[in-house]
Amino acid sequence: MLCWKICCRKIIALIFISYLLIESSPRLPAPKNVMVYSYNFRSLLRWSPVEVDRGLVLYTVHFKTGFLNEWDEMNCTRIAHTECSFPWSLKERRWTVFLRVRAELGQATSDWVETDAFVAERNTTIGPPKVNSVTESSDSLLVRVTPPFVPEAGYFPEYYVSYWENATSTIKREIKLSNTLFKIENLKELTLYCFRIQVVLKVYPDLQLLGLPSVPECYRTTISEATKTGHLILILILVLLFVTLATVGLFHLWRHHKAIKYWLQPPLEIPSHFEEYLRDPSMPALEGLDNHPEDDPQDSLSVISQGEGSQACGSSLDGQARSRSISSDSEIT
Repeated sequence: MLCWKICCRKIIALIFISYLLIESSPRLPAPKNVMVYSYNFRSLLRWSPVEVDRGLVLYTVHFKTGFLNEWDEMNCTRIAHTECSFPWSLKERRWTVFLRVRAELGQATSDWVETDAFVAERNTTIGPPKVNSVTESSDSLLVRVTPPFVPEAGYFPEYYVSYWENATSTIKREIKLSNTLFKIENLKELTLYCFRIQVVLKVYPDLQLLGLPSVPECYRTTISEATKTGHLILILILVLLFVTLATVGLFHLWRHHKAIKYWLQPPLEIPSHFEEYLRDPSMPALEGLDNHPEDDPQDSLSVISQGEGSQACGSSLDGQARSRSISSDSEIT
């Protein structure tokens, strides 16, 4: 009986000493800004570092689910960095998950900081899909995309496509598609079109997640074969018309070349003193042209003036004409 009392006293003393040690150990500040970040169903827990004057602060993270209300380790025990990725055991997108983290330095620890309930299919952020290829035609764009996350059974991702004509138009049209290969149809040829895509994930009939829109991409539609043929026919007609007009023009030039030549060049006129001589060969005014010796050639200038009473252009030559010849010696070279 005495031994039993001694053992009970020792146990009580040890419990009391442990309690005093725990109470006397220093407390660390708790981590702040504890949040779950989830992008395309890849989730992790982040927090701000705890700053102390001594040593390296480590962190421990625990988790529990909605149907198993027991805290468990998360492969993030006494780690130095300030984030912890979700393990594969928490990959279920419909699970409700709670997390907590605390700081540790030697025997000193901080209080646990718990997060709110996290459900991936409700709280994740869905990014834009990746545009793999775009094939242009005269009236459509054939687009192939890759979803931003790996599809799973029970999830039905759809794509909202907004597109508009050229980069400045404010009129946008939308189509809703469910395939990763789709066609934007009824477009104008040789026109610049821009589009952007958003993923819409139907979680429940009354709940859907709208993803982030992609960066707008612009492509120009091509020319159709019918338009090409029409342009070629038009060019051929214009060439034939030009050749026909050129041929007709050359034919008329050849046929009326004398009239055109006469119209372009004025007819030659006989000088007036030659005309008078031809009308009256007995006039002495031009006789002196033949009286010069052959070895003394001279140039002659005749000035013929008529009185006021004379008639012009073939009128009677009754008026007396005065003629003065000025001769000058010219040197033959």
